[in-house]
Amino acid sequence: MSGCLVLVATPIGNLGDLSERALSTLLEASVVYCEDTRHSRTLFAARGVKTPHLIALHEHNEQSQGDEVVARVLAGETVALVTDAGTPGVSDPGQRVVAAVIAAGGRVSTVPGPSAVIGALTISGFPTERFVMEGFLPRKDGERAAMLDLWDHEVRTIVFYESPQRIGVVLAVMAERWPERGVAVVRELTKLHEEVLRGSLRDVADQCRATTLKGEVTVVLEGAGPVPSMSDDELAHRVRELLSRGVSVRDVANLLSESDNVAHRRAYDMALSLRDSMRD
Repeated sequence: MSGCLVLVATPIGNLGDLSERALSTLLEASVVYCEDTRHSRTLFAARGVKTPHLIALHEHNEQSQGDEVVARVLAGETVALVTDAGTPGVSDPGQRVVAAVIAAGGRVSTVPGPSAVIGALTISGFPTERFVMEGFLPRKDGERAAMLDLWDHEVRTIVFYESPQRIGVVLAVMAERWPERGVAVVRELTKLHEEVLRGSLRDVADQCRATTLKGEVTVVLEGAGPVPSMSDDELAHRVRELLSRGVSVRDVANLLSESDNVAHRRAYDMALSLRDSMRD
């Protein structure tokens, strides 16, 4: 039988969320690579089963242990991979190991299950058809500001993680930019003290300023509204500016339709007309 690396999702809080298929996969695997062996032992103890062979694989040794995982899979072993909570590879170790196994021609499979990203997104009340996961925000103010600049016109729902120590500061910064933009701060998802703070960024930032949040925090931010279309005068100004730089009519239309929410045909016709008038 060919070997396989199996990514197994584990509970993000409630230990009862470990599926029977996940448990059987872990018990039948040749070895289970886990982010923290102590944490994984607690999980098996809670289910009253014998702990399988565990080997630590975390962010500090993922590269070296990845080589060992690849060798085991190519030798025909079924290797399971778990993290402390949720789905491996999503803001947790795993992605580099998966890539290494694939590059070596090995097989990778999954036992899906708990995910803080999907759980928080689906209870936020915001659109779920299109969303983006940003992981943890940069800690440095300048790097974080650069990321928020990209979110000014991000129409998709945004999901990210933040520590309870920094969440108040982060929300305050966001509230200065987008005070009325909706947000859901999901705390301790699936646990006894699960809590969701919903409202505008201004209101939720005020709530977080007045209290100290504890536990795991996942934030779901409402997407920005559609970028308003330019008026004719604004469009004419932008088109003249681009044409004066030697940009072709076709490229003007392409640029404005991609970056300024202007219909391609409208931009093209305006550029064609202004080019001719500028030649006169």
